[in-house]
Amino acid sequence: MTRPRKKLKAALPEPQSFTGFGPKALQFFHDLAMNQNREWFQQHQDVYENEVQRPMAALVTELAEELARRGLPLTGDPKRSMFRIHRDVRFSSDKSPYKTHAGAVLTQDGSKKSPGLLYIHVSPEGSFTASGFYCPGPEQLSALRRAIASEPDRFQDVEKALQKARLTLNRDDTLKRLPRGFEDVPAGPIAEILKLRSLYVQRDLSEAALSRARLVKDVADFAQEALPLLRFGWKAISQPAGSLDRH
Repeated sequence: MTRPRKKLKAALPEPQSFTGFGPKALQFFHDLAMNQNREWFQQHQDVYENEVQRPMAALVTELAEELARRGLPLTGDPKRSMFRIHRDVRFSSDKSPYKTHAGAVLTQDGSKKSPGLLYIHVSPEGSFTASGFYCPGPEQLSALRRAIASEPDRFQDVEKALQKARLTLNRDDTLKRLPRGFEDVPAGPIAEILKLRSLYVQRDLSEAALSRARLVKDVADFAQEALPLLRFGWKAISQPAGSLDRH
């Protein structure tokens, strides 16, 4: 009896020097959205690998090196940082097999599950880089909220530092009312922050920016400007639940 052969995972391409994403990168994703099938993807896989995957691997590698050079506590590598192009359709009504964007994330320990991130998103619908705490779990979100409510002045200093860099917290996902346990927080800026389900900032990346080698510096600059938010959040999440007294 012949044993079935195991399906081998495709190896990530070796990182090259980052010179920018290829001129066909965004068009590839635009076309992929119209051709969500394996046959089309296989016929155009070389475009994906050369115009998207290899440049992203190079960007992650050089960005991790640049962040380390600056002493910023964020790291990653192509294997851990880059998201697969294949969608997980097991629990989705949308059975489209492929994502129509590329993404990568750098964190304190390089794993995707580590709280507090730097994210790069490449898409024909809009590319950007983001940093902060996106959709944190209930315990982490509660810790962030406790720290903000307990030390409003310190968090406002964080916001001032962000505003100086022309960054503001994203407010796309917010509660209508204050979360349970924070109902006594008076109306005002801090109360509005406590309603947020995520705490992050982002900066758009133009198509021209994606094509340049200096994207490494641009994203590293953004990470440095967003660092006050990450440091505040990391400290909050590391605190024992009862160590912050809001009263």
